[in-house]
Amino acid sequence: MTVKLPQPLTAYFAAKNRHDIEAMLVPFSRDATVRDEGENHRGSAAIRTWMETTTNKYRVTVEVAGATVNGDAWRIAGIVSGNFPGSPATLHYSFTLNGERIARLEIGS
Repeated sequence: MTVKLPQPLTAYFAAKNRHDIEAMLVPFSRDATVRDEGENHRGSAAIRTWMETTTNKYRVTVEVAGATVNGDAWRIAGIVSGNFPGSPATLHYSFTLNGERIARLEIGS
């Protein structure tokens, strides 16, 4: 499915699929928050650590399968493949944008 995403989300998923930590971090605001696996990560340094840890551990790629939008809030269904039990699996990425930056990301099932 081809979904037209805003530039920050397109950039994030492209970098994620390349496992490019530097490029994955670019779309996030400096004080962004990420919630994943029951933990919160706030600010560039914490988000970088989360990205490095999860990228090295799971080596995932994400195929965007669907998207809904409500103002600045995007909910993305992604088919996630990688080094984890049950791969591939559908996960949901809930983004909140602030202009051209990602202010919040929450990942869940």
